[in-house]
Amino acid sequence: MTGSTSGTASAPAPLTGSAAPCWVNLMTRDLESAQAFYGSVMGWTFRPGKLGQEFSVARRGDVPVAGIGAVATTFHVAVAWTPYFAVQDADVTAARIRERSGTVAVGPLALGKGRGALAADRDGASFGIWERTAPATSPPAPDDYAHTWLRLRTRNAFDAAIFYGEVMDWASGRPGSCEVTYAKDEVLVECGGRQLARISSGAVEAAPDPLVRPHWQVNFPVDDVSAAIASAQEHGGALIEELSRPQGREATLIDPDGGLFTLTDIPGAEVAGVL
Repeated sequence: MTGSTSGTASAPAPLTGSAAPCWVNLMTRDLESAQAFYGSVMGWTFRPGKLGQEFSVARRGDVPVAGIGAVATTFHVAVAWTPYFAVQDADVTAARIRERSGTVAVGPLALGKGRGALAADRDGASFGIWERTAPATSPPAPDDYAHTWLRLRTRNAFDAAIFYGEVMDWASGRPGSCEVTYAKDEVLVECGGRQLARISSGAVEAAPDPLVRPHWQVNFPVDDVSAAIASAQEHGGALIEELSRPQGREATLIDPDGGLFTLTDIPGAEVAGVL
């Protein structure tokens, strides 16, 4: 997860993957059952991870799209999909998180070809940081395809933008840094000329509903939302929320182990205006 681009020098960087500003990882309890579920729903295949027998890497064709680790119990964390953001120095970034009243729950520690940490912002939304210390060997995503889109639902979007901007060096003006812009009451994060995430206000920290509490929402694109919902329900998942928009549909589901995720058939070029 570096800020490097794929294809030609002028091509925008893929948003998620081994050579992108972000990676997504599922912390779960049982690796075999998670692979069976997401393999059926998403059509992913899996290869063993290099971090141990509790880890695997999900692939779309030959391209890595997500990590799965059966370590929720070991790390004493909730089952959840979590975005990991690329940083230059994990120790420096972890210190910035703590200085700004965030929490570093695990790490930084050596993980495969880099160093990572699991953290939470000051409103309680979990995220990770990743410092790559060795070159990526897997092929990057095609320039016209993002495996994941992100949305942070938080208490105050502008306060969160300041926190993440200072922690991640967003809007720093440095080469390869992500840019931050404002659209009405939301904050947009763009990397390599393409939107990585939206940050929106309105979350409630003490809400019993996990969709209302501050959290990073991981959105996966699919061709057929209805078919994916049916497959998820057939394999032990449940539909939590479904929304229809002029551009398409999105559905938030929960996997058999308790992990929330969102599926959408809204084209990537249009997601920026509707999520």
